[in-house]
Amino acid sequence: MRDPLENEKFTFLPDLAVRPLGGAVIWADDEFFAEKENLINPGPADYRPSTFGHKGQIYDGWETRRHRGRPGDDSAIVRLGVPGVIRGIVVDTAWFTGNYPPAVSVSALEIEDYPPAETIAVRYDWATLIDHAPIAGNSRNLFAVESENRWTHVKLTMHPDGGVARLRVHGEGRPDQRLLGLGPLDLAAVENGALVLDCSNRFYSSPNQLLYPGPARRMGEGWETARRRDAGNDWVRVRLAGPGVVRLAEIDTSYFLGNSPGAARLTGCTEGGAELELLPTTALLPDTRHRFPVAPTPVVPEVRLDIYPDGGLARLRLYGELSG
Repeated sequence: MRDPLENEKFTFLPDLAVRPLGGAVIWADDEFFAEKENLINPGPADYRPSTFGHKGQIYDGWETRRHRGRPGDDSAIVRLGVPGVIRGIVVDTAWFTGNYPPAVSVSALEIEDYPPAETIAVRYDWATLIDHAPIAGNSRNLFAVESENRWTHVKLTMHPDGGVARLRVHGEGRPDQRLLGLGPLDLAAVENGALVLDCSNRFYSSPNQLLYPGPARRMGEGWETARRRDAGNDWVRVRLAGPGVVRLAEIDTSYFLGNSPGAARLTGCTEGGAELELLPTTALLPDTRHRFPVAPTPVVPEVRLDIYPDGGLARLRLYGELSG
């Protein structure tokens, strides 16, 4: 039997465009009814009926005016918070029913340095990822992407106009190789290419948030599991930015007070499949950034973090060096 979630598997990967990862909507040719910045807000779009501003019903998304003699289509450009390989895109038209675009296209670009947004909009050749695909209103429209290229920007084009609530760009981070090795490296950072491979439970929030840059600002920006009612424990597996040696582990329970884990254990896995204990089972405190030195060990490409028995963490940092 076909897995009903097969088409959604790419949505378990990090959203490289989301605002908490540093994404930004840098340009749009029109945003008359609703601001372009809403496209990359975290969480689902909100809607309150009969809430009217000076320009009509207020929408939590990006909405352009109706074309009246204006040629062409409407586009918005998003600079990814984490450049990388795109595995799938979600064009979410939640709450847009009579005003969604009948079709969209998505293209991508890789740029070095930081040219102005207006230059990016008109002076570069974009590669097509989704070509003039029909979409439905008030729906999550999913598109798998088959490309191994690294991208820094995506452009969403509506044919011809209308509203889109959210744009999700799921994939795997690929760092700028010029910057690696220039300072202390977090081997578990999504922006450096680390990736959550699997976890035991994602009931309240995604484990990908453990690898986000910067400190968490509230409980919802970490990873939290459901309460366990058995003798087991929860865990998460992380592929590091590359095979490397971990020197310092930071396990952050910030904002988790009555629901932080009681303890944690960190295990490395070698290329040959052998397990190495990086941090023995160690008690944790609520709302605390714990920092633990790690004794030198062989190179590992992957780690497993076990928490006992369940609960929530804000961030996981694993500082060290790549092996080569």
